Amino acid sequence: MSEVTPFFERKLECPLCKHSFKTTKIRSRFIKIERHDSDFCPVYNDESVNPLLYNVHVCPSCGYSYTDEFQTFFVPLIREELEEKVAKHWTPQDFGGKRTIAKAVNAYKLAIYCGMIRREKKVTIAGLYLRIAWLYRLASMHAEEARFMKLSALEYSESYSNDDFSGTQMSEVRILYMIAELQRRLGNRDAAVLYFSKIIEKQQSTMDRKVVDMARERWQEMRETMKTAL
Repeated sequence: MSEVTPFFERKLECPLCKHSFKTTKIRSRFIKIERHDSDFCPVYNDESVNPLLYNVHVCPSCGYSYTDEFQTFFVPLIREELEEKVAKHWTPQDFGGKRTIAKAVNAYKLAIYCGMIRREKKVTIAGLYLRIAWLYRLASMHAEEARFMKLSALEYSESYSNDDFSGTQMSEVRILYMIAELQRRLGNRDAAVLYFSKIIEKQQSTMDRKVVDMARERWQEMRETMKTAL
């Protein structure tokens, strides 16, 4: 009997060009999370078995890149724009098999480009930027991590302002927390305080008590840091 590995191939059909291709995924029983960072970044016991590397599907034929969170339909105008801006300039290449951090980052960047053309929700684009930041954190590339946290915070802020997170798994207090925590990590104290305070104001009307508790913890950490700095 052959040994079962953490990796398996998933067969997909490209929504854009209908080309059939295979992408690598990880069997759930092999995924062991050690902890989560304060911005929900998962830290795995074995970083070589990291599902973050394989979230994005990249069609090797036309370059259309997407995640399971993307919309599944195309209006004709969007299809034409993707064909013109992505497929027309694509050099066939395969993102299947095991991915390095660098290759995964490229896949996420392709998905962001395609997602913007597709007019995906701001909250979806924010999540892609955030995962790139997490991968750069794993690689200890702190300047790039900060750059993509900033981009993620901006998209989350616009999503909150436009209410485009409605109907997704992202609750109001959770999106407020993500904005606040990313601003805190970026050293933007005033912005972080503003958004953490919005969460505290909503503590009586939300069921997401975990996020409220996390906001209180971050708030207290910031207060302690401020006292130390005085």
